Amino acid sequence: MRTMRLALPLVAALGLSACGDMNPTQQRVATGALGGGAVGGVLGSFSGNAGLGALLGAGVGSAGGFLYDQSQPRYDDRRAPPRRYRDERRYR
Repeated sequence: MRTMRLALPLVAALGLSACGDMNPTQQRVATGALGGGAVGGVLGSFSGNAGLGALLGAGVGSAGGFLYDQSQPRYDDRRAPPRRYRDERRYR
């Protein structure tokens, strides 16, 4: 039992530190999978199979997170219009 008390926070900290260097697409997919897995686990527990519900919910959630990310416009400075067109008030 003492080993479990030490191992559980260590595993949780290791799992959270793995999410530190993710791009926005990976963050949205992971968030969708986490939310989908939680909702799927709750709904699956009503039918008696929480594990299958969580697995299916995580799959659907990660697909939803990816599709949401792909539908969002990209705001990247490398794709921005030239500086002279950014502020049109100055050039009128």
